[in-house]
Amino acid sequence: MADKEAERRACERFVVPGTTVYYKEDSYFFSKKYTDDFYPVLDISLGGIRYLSQNPLKENAKASLKITIPGEESAMIMKGKVKWMSPNTETSYKYLIGIQFEPYGRKKNHNNPENLQRLEVLEQKFISPADRKS
Repeated sequence: MADKEAERRACERFVVPGTTVYYKEDSYFFSKKYTDDFYPVLDISLGGIRYLSQNPLKENAKASLKITIPGEESAMIMKGKVKWMSPNTETSYKYLIGIQFEPYGRKKNHNNPENLQRLEVLEQKFISPADRKS
């Protein structure tokens, strides 16, 4: 369990106020479209994202995410896998969803390395030195 926890926390989470996400489940047989509704992002890291949703997703399902960040000219398109989903009792959104991003690179099904650079800039901006892990 400790190894999983260490792996899960390898990337610092940070909050970018006002960030939202549209998502679609990836399918082998047909192309789905992004959700009509956007959902609030609770936090993001170089390795994944946690957000609220009205719709459940199955664990290990592959998903494409369109992440909109205030002040950014274009949305970030990311591929990932649902790592967990849980009921949310605190707000009007029914579910909390955790997505782990696919690796960065130029291979098929990898995320664009430029997105990693964009996230690194956001990480530097939104994680204060006092919050950084040693």
